[in-house]
Amino acid sequence: MHGLDAVGHTVLRRLITMVPLLLVLLLALILFGAGFAVKILWWLAIAVLILWLIGFVARPKGGSGRWYRW
Repeated sequence: MHGLDAVGHTVLRRLITMVPLLLVLLLALILFGAGFAVKILWWLAIAVLILWLIGFVARPKGGSGRWYRW
């Protein structure tokens, strides 16, 4: 019975040391994913701004001067 208790204690000790490591790795993965998403959103915002500026500059000369069709 003493041998099984030692094995259980070793497993518990490994589990206690492994959980914080897994939590730190999970946090790093979440932050990396959020940073990647924010970077993509910035590039998307820049592309939309460029398209808006092109539409603003290249609008038709006559009429109301609106380049959008709302």
